[in-house]
Amino acid sequence: MAARSATINVMTRAADKAARRLKRDFGEVENLQVSRKGPADFVSAADLRAEQILRQELGHARPDYSFLMEESGSSPAPVPGTGEVQRRWIVDPLDGTTNFLHGLPHFAISIALEENGEIIAGVVYDPIKEDMFWAEKGAGAYLNDRRIRVSGRSALDAAVIATGAPFKGHGDAPQFLAELNAVMGATAGMRRWGTASLDLAYVAAGRFDAFWERQLSPWDTAAGIILVREAGGYVTEIDGSPFRFESVSILAGNDTLHPSMVKLLRDA
Repeated sequence: MAARSATINVMTRAADKAARRLKRDFGEVENLQVSRKGPADFVSAADLRAEQILRQELGHARPDYSFLMEESGSSPAPVPGTGEVQRRWIVDPLDGTTNFLHGLPHFAISIALEENGEIIAGVVYDPIKEDMFWAEKGAGAYLNDRRIRVSGRSALDAAVIATGAPFKGHGDAPQFLAELNAVMGATAGMRRWGTASLDLAYVAAGRFDAFWERQLSPWDTAAGIILVREAGGYVTEIDGSPFRFESVSILAGNDTLHPSMVKLLRDA
């Protein structure tokens, strides 16, 4: 059994507690009260309840850490230059809200820990399948208690690639369709499952060979980034440039397919 650090235990316990409530709400999804945040972008009562549970659990365990959360935004962090170590939880309480609200059992809780601008730990939990993906800097990536690695495939024509598609009011549809057409013509298959954190976790576990998407937020990708890297993969922007915290595009894959995907998407 893989030994989990105190930090990972805090994160997985918080995810598990929030997940219990999410699963109850998912069972009664038709009765949820839903408000609209924007075009085709929903936030549910379940989303807000899960975020509250995560804030309470993580805040109680580590009261000196700050937060960046999808629904409630950021809380104060230590001031740079004071000598204080800056640690921050980056949380998406319900990644895949649209799936959730339509009764599709593919969504996740994503928690990352940032220290002085670097992601040092991450958890992505799928409560329906009970898949707990976790990773910590220098300690590898795991699914429950099993070590995971990115896939070993080296040929695009044998690869299954995941992506995220633009939707109403978001993204550049013509650009995406050009990229999609190029990738479809060169690979064994495409998947669009609507939960970026799980897409990245699946790359880490070798279920997907690569993943790309544009216009994501830090809480969508933070935990998945360390999962992929600790599983031996590469994470950059779509054009191959280094991934930064403020990046809004992402490309993840293994060391052999990643350069091929960069070229394919650049040419598109």
